[in-house]
Amino acid sequence: MPIVTDAGFGPEDLNTGFMALDDMPANGPFAVDVPPDADLAPLLERLSDVTAVRVTFPSFADGRGFTVAGILRRAGYRGRLRAAGHVLADQYAMARRMGFDEVEIDDALAARQPEGQWSARADWRAHDYQSRLRG
Repeated sequence: MPIVTDAGFGPEDLNTGFMALDDMPANGPFAVDVPPDADLAPLLERLSDVTAVRVTFPSFADGRGFTVAGILRRAGYRGRLRAAGHVLADQYAMARRMGFDEVEIDDALAARQPEGQWSARADWRAHDYQSRLRG
């Protein structure tokens, strides 16, 4: 499974597994999986214990994961934030603008949308419509 960053495709380099939001231990640090419809209140109370958050996207048409990322970043989360699942190369710039550091895709998507398609969107700040209007 490739991990997509602004540098392109890379291997998984997280040294810990992700756990379900409902299975958060009493003490950190830990990495957690967050579905797009999750109640974030318990997680927001524990942000200092969290090293990584993986937000799942069940469908490329389901944008709730972008909202989750925005909430986490506005709440002060500075750790690793990963989008996982059905995220397309065309959505990479939006994912980065919303605060994601990386995107986890499966091998089938990587074959259909190779690294060049993702890299073309790696300069996500240059293609920000709102920034161009303000500039």
